[in-house]
Amino acid sequence: MSQRLLPPPDAPGAAGLVTSPVSERPGVLLSVAQAVAAHADLGALLRDLAAALGHHLPAGYISFALAEPHAHSAKLQFLEPLGGAAPPRPADTPTELPASESPTAHVRDTQEPLWLDAGPRPDGRFAVLRAAYAKQGVRGACFVPLTTPRRKLGAMSFTSYAPVTPVPSDVDFAVQIGRLVALAVEGALTRQELQRANDRLAAEKLYLEEEIRTDRRMDDVVGGGAALRDVLRQIEVVAPTDSAVLITGETGTGKELVARAVHRRSLRSDRTFVKLNCAAIPTGLLESELFGHEKGAFTGAVERRLGRFELADGGTLFLDEVGDIPQELQPKLLRVLQEQEFERLGSAKTIKVNVRLVAATHRNLALMAKEGKFRSDLYYRLHVFPVHLPPLRERREDIPELVRHFVALFARRFGKKIDSIPVEAMEALERYPWPGNIRELEHLIERAVILSPSGELRVPLADLVAVSTPELPIAPVTQPASVTHPTLKESERELIRRTLDECGWVVGGPNGAAARLGLKRTTLLSRMKKLELSRPDGASVE
Repeated sequence: MSQRLLPPPDAPGAAGLVTSPVSERPGVLLSVAQAVAAHADLGALLRDLAAALGHHLPAGYISFALAEPHAHSAKLQFLEPLGGAAPPRPADTPTELPASESPTAHVRDTQEPLWLDAGPRPDGRFAVLRAAYAKQGVRGACFVPLTTPRRKLGAMSFTSYAPVTPVPSDVDFAVQIGRLVALAVEGALTRQELQRANDRLAAEKLYLEEEIRTDRRMDDVVGGGAALRDVLRQIEVVAPTDSAVLITGETGTGKELVARAVHRRSLRSDRTFVKLNCAAIPTGLLESELFGHEKGAFTGAVERRLGRFELADGGTLFLDEVGDIPQELQPKLLRVLQEQEFERLGSAKTIKVNVRLVAATHRNLALMAKEGKFRSDLYYRLHVFPVHLPPLRERREDIPELVRHFVALFARRFGKKIDSIPVEAMEALERYPWPGNIRELEHLIERAVILSPSGELRVPLADLVAVSTPELPIAPVTQPASVTHPTLKESERELIRRTLDECGWVVGGPNGAAARLGLKRTTLLSRMKKLELSRPDGASVE
């Protein structure tokens, strides 16, 4: 059963908590209402409140704490001196107390005022705060609820450096002040929430306009081969959950499409899908892009800006090339993934978000973690549900469907009518190793549609020049304008033979030809057999 904890009304040498006569108190309440009305800044609200009450309360300070609905602690957030008194030293002021030791939590839960003196009590209640009051010279404090018809916000306290004995009328007057302040605080919090919502909508509008300007169709995963069907099955399993997804695969394999597929099939599909390529942002700006910044946080920060985590609140954040995030930024990323909270650059205010993370990389994060180049705890946090996207050379059965998809897409875009694709051209496209994966195929088909006047697609096979990449080192392929199937076959044969020579005809292992070519050992052996490649000295190849 809750109760008011008041000292005896006849305590010697003590004055009342409120110094103004009872007849003046309606006017004081009016001045309080005028002082706290229409504030958006809670600090300014408390300062104006202190000015209005300065002549009606003994020297001390007023403060209030706003508690989270399900918090296990209460945190002091605002404090203002009264009657010309100096504020207490920060070292003597506890800012966060567990709920069992917090008068704020007690008053919020019981909705009854609470008187607290500075001396020790036999029951040891609120001992931490009593000890702090003794250091500050506080003789007593009165806590009243900050409650509106809609919310229990926390509690407000009136402290005094002089010995006081609040009579019931004084406590009731403090409660009335608390009700007025609670309404003002709720209004200020509502305005802050509206401002944050407006800022987020404005930032989302700019982001989505930029997405539209890219004019790219990014809503379909094209292909029906066994490898892609396995990927789609994994997407169907993980999408309804909120678990982190790590998409691995070579550059250009369509990792962003898979991330969008995860988002579309999730419970967050009606919210924003936000993407960020971590390799495309300079290291010095990446933290600002992720977490946002306040005006003046650094040179050039002329206005407050929301980061990608705030934009993705309630939705999905896709971090492409997550392996390129610098190590000094990785602890902050780990914290926001674990705690779902962070601070903007230049601000000490903690912002809570609800974001589902999908990350992608072409790097071997496990090896990087082992070598100390990537935080292992962050790797394990990202690696909750890995999805590997195979390169295009391992899903050749999808190439015809991809070619037809891109032909239709670019034909519509350029206002052309493409009726057929030559069989020999399609066979050549199927045999090409595609070191640039789907991105390379897409750009080649775009070029082909541009070059085709109408009717039949003219594929510029002479432009199939493979660029050397870490995944698949391939030499340039020079071909005449009238490329035939055997020429491409000979080019592939020469590539494999040269790679085998460089590796001493060792096929398997981390330094073997299969690893160099980005192929499975069995796949390379099969290709060698089909191309009639054998070791010059006649020895067996394994």
